[in-house]
Amino acid sequence: MKLKLIITLLLITSSAASAGTDSLRTEIAKFLGSKQARIGMACRLIETGDTLSYGNEHHYPMQSVFKFHLALALLDQVQQGALSLDKSCHLTQKDLLPETWSPMRDKYPSRKADLKLGELINYMVSQSDNNACDYLFQLYGGPAKVNNFIHSIGISDLAIISNERDMHKKHDLQYKNWTTPTAAVDLLTHFFGKKIIQGAEYEFLMKAMIETTTGPDRIKGRLPAGTIVAHKTGSSGQNSKGLSAATNDIGIITLPNGHHLALSVFVCDSWESESDNAAIIADLSKMLWEYYKDK
Repeated sequence: MKLKLIITLLLITSSAASAGTDSLRTEIAKFLGSKQARIGMACRLIETGDTLSYGNEHHYPMQSVFKFHLALALLDQVQQGALSLDKSCHLTQKDLLPETWSPMRDKYPSRKADLKLGELINYMVSQSDNNACDYLFQLYGGPAKVNNFIHSIGISDLAIISNERDMHKKHDLQYKNWTTPTAAVDLLTHFFGKKIIQGAEYEFLMKAMIETTTGPDRIKGRLPAGTIVAHKTGSSGQNSKGLSAATNDIGIITLPNGHHLALSVFVCDSWESESDNAAIIADLSKMLWEYYKDK
């Protein structure tokens, strides 16, 4: 009798959980399906493995999201002793290009700088600096080598073929740097589980992501003040016709109960305004936070 009761309770709990997830899926599909954009998302409650996705059958341009991938590759080299965060890096005029997003260049108007590797990674991740990114791509050995590293750790549903400079020269090249939403969440999960880097290198990158200054109106936008979000954004901006190729954010949200939600959202080929693109990500993040906050 007791065994039958336990089995019955488990079935009821499982059924209720399934019904709740189905309801959430329907809500997400209705919300995202009404937008003038191609949108992909995936989320995973890391502690339980519960995963949802939408639009995962498509490839989405990463834009600066790939700076997270590059940071992981570099920090793997630091962990192996091939590089050091204290390594001195000399940047010249050819490294500090104008007309690209680069808070680092703006700090050094003489177009010359000597920075440590750790400082460059911070510029790249926390402030999404394009010049820092391209210098670090060159230091590591190029986009293809980063692509191979990410594939080697078991995340294969993505491609990294070009740097920031090349994407600025040719608009459509950004579509060649792609991922699926689930692949992005898989990478976040691997990172959080310390399957890629550990110890000081892990703490360094987690801190840089928590301190990210770009995209405060995206994943973090409508979450309660003080919510910890470690994230990396990607943005194409709008072209002359008002089309945004990419407004992205991927990250790990710390929930009120101490659990962690990995989330990736890619808003692609959008005719919405740039503020509305960010709001799509913020609204979706809040929706998921409300559902998972007590799970």
